[in-house]
Amino acid sequence: MSRKIVIFSTKGGVGKTLIATNLAVSLAKEQAQKVCLVDLDLQAVGDMARMLDIKPDKNMVDLIQSYRKDPSGANKNDFLSHSYAGVDLLCGITKPPQAPHLKPENVKEAFSLLEKDYDYIVVDAGKSFSDVLIATLNQANLIILVVTPDILSIYQAEWTIDTLQFLQFPLSMVKIILNRAESISSISWQEIRVNLACDILYQIPSEGKAVGLAVNRGIPVIVDAPRSRFSQAINKLSEQLVKDKNIFTQNQEIDQLRVQQLALEKPAKLWEEQGLTEPLIEELAAKDERADDIIILKSKIHSRLIDELNIKRLDLKVFSDTKKAQGLRSRAEAMVSRFLVEEAGSFISSPEVRRKLVKEILDEALGFGPLEDLLMMPDITDIMVNNKDEIYIERKGKIELTSKKFISNDQVKTIIERIIAPIGKRVDESVPMVDARLPDGSRVNAIIPPLALTGPSLTIRKFRKEKFKIEDLIQLKALSSDMAEFIRACVLCRKNIIVSGGTGSGKTTVLNVLSGFIPESERIITIEDAAELKLDQRHWIRLESRSPNIEGRGGVSIRDLFRNTLRMRPDRIIIGECRGIEALDMLQAMNTGHDGSMTTIHSNSTQDVLSRLDSMILMGGVELPMRAIREMIASAIDLIIHTARLSDGSRKVIQVTEVTGMKDELHINLSDIFVFKQTGIDSQGNVLGNFQASGYKPSVIEEIKIKGIKLSDNIFQAP
Repeated sequence: MSRKIVIFSTKGGVGKTLIATNLAVSLAKEQAQKVCLVDLDLQAVGDMARMLDIKPDKNMVDLIQSYRKDPSGANKNDFLSHSYAGVDLLCGITKPPQAPHLKPENVKEAFSLLEKDYDYIVVDAGKSFSDVLIATLNQANLIILVVTPDILSIYQAEWTIDTLQFLQFPLSMVKIILNRAESISSISWQEIRVNLACDILYQIPSEGKAVGLAVNRGIPVIVDAPRSRFSQAINKLSEQLVKDKNIFTQNQEIDQLRVQQLALEKPAKLWEEQGLTEPLIEELAAKDERADDIIILKSKIHSRLIDELNIKRLDLKVFSDTKKAQGLRSRAEAMVSRFLVEEAGSFISSPEVRRKLVKEILDEALGFGPLEDLLMMPDITDIMVNNKDEIYIERKGKIELTSKKFISNDQVKTIIERIIAPIGKRVDESVPMVDARLPDGSRVNAIIPPLALTGPSLTIRKFRKEKFKIEDLIQLKALSSDMAEFIRACVLCRKNIIVSGGTGSGKTTVLNVLSGFIPESERIITIEDAAELKLDQRHWIRLESRSPNIEGRGGVSIRDLFRNTLRMRPDRIIIGECRGIEALDMLQAMNTGHDGSMTTIHSNSTQDVLSRLDSMILMGGVELPMRAIREMIASAIDLIIHTARLSDGSRKVIQVTEVTGMKDELHINLSDIFVFKQTGIDSQGNVLGNFQASGYKPSVIEEIKIKGIKLSDNIFQAP
């Protein structure tokens, strides 16, 4: 199978056609490869043919039409132009009016005809984000973006890379060729590397005289001027492409329907709305062996800042005081700006690059380093640091690897300590695991060596600033309006409710929404390991457990807090999550007048909730017969709401189940009231289905009506 190289740029005049033509000729003549050139620049028709001094009279549209009419009789060589330089040329079109007749499916069919006969297919893909370009990129094993060292080209390239990221092309597939790299008054390649999040594959020197003469003669530069620096660079590039197979990746298909919308997007809007991340300077520098100067520069300034502010001896609690933290950052920003002038001089001339460097140095020294930008993005729900080199995020239910990296594992540990110190916790070899929270309430879990074998690991469940309401969940299709109406009535009727589900299925979100139905007049006490619940009621007391100190003393468990809560005259008790023997205390409280209590529990189904409660009680060392435990559960719990994260990343309430008492001596009877029925998956991978009533009318209905809570019987009718 051939390797397909797609060369393009959204800015004209950068030399993409020149590079594509000469690279193809070099692969054929210098590397003895069989090469086909494909001209898909529909705005500059015929430029590639003129560089090869040939006049094609047939094109890709003709080729496809011929094969569709007579697959066995058609010969693709009749539609190719053969150059004396050793390459074959296939033009997308030969005249501008033919452009509307070239369709995306033609591109795919043409490549399938060519790839069996050629080692390399080199494509000049033009400069417009059209459906034809996307179809071409879908066939590529390598995407080369041609950039020149001027500010307009860099801005265009930055927007192009963002668009490719949004279209789900991996950054590893995209490489940059820097053309005219040594032109006078150009921007340094170091600044270009800082701004663009892709590898610079090669730098082509500026050699206007040799290039101009060759183009005017209709002869490839590497044939007309083989000793020129341009030709030598192109030949080295072709040699690298042949020898280094790791440059190429597998091609992939993407959704064509988004192309038209993307073509109209402005760079700033796309950057902001799609949450695309800015390139991290350490990573960009690390990818090029000549890029040590940026790392060295940042390292010097970072060290000077730490020494100047004496950060290592700074009380970490200063970071939890907003005013003090802002004052410290303002002082540090002035210092870093001064250090940058002293250390870099005129090396960094762009104000934008300087601002970016200052921000990254400050984030590393005073903030959360490469996590700062991720924490600011509202569509990211989870941040997962596996080690210094791997930072994953969850966005819209899908996990993806980011381009962010820490400088070292020590920096990861420093960030962990910066997070936990303000709340009085610590992490070291004697206490290698810790739960904490950020100032905005986001939940944090950290684990360090020797337990974490690949380096310190950090997981952040981001806290949503705006609290979800039941209307939001309905709009997100997490549950139906009938389900919401019934659940609201159960909360008002003071039913004991368990919200169950797997990790990241939305249990805490649902529990927060349920708490919103509690009347303002009631006294609410919440108990959590790491405070996440966010209630709107004024009469609300928040309790949080505490880990033991290094001597093993001072720990306060969920169970300790629960027992104390019973003496605090609560109307409602809400436990963030039941994980252990506190489940027994909760059941006893529910059975002794503290109705209307709620909690969450990890489980795979509503039936699994019962087994989990059994296990937690028995593992706590309580010697009770199974029958007694089951009877306690059956009489304490009224409703189980089960959540799940589906294959498309969406989160839904998939079961609302009533606990209706004992079926026999050991089995509890459960009756589904509402369920989510999945019917399939659409072409984009989205789950299809609907919420349905089972037809079962819950026993709680009569009590709801007696208390004057309005609820229609029609919502329980099966479809």
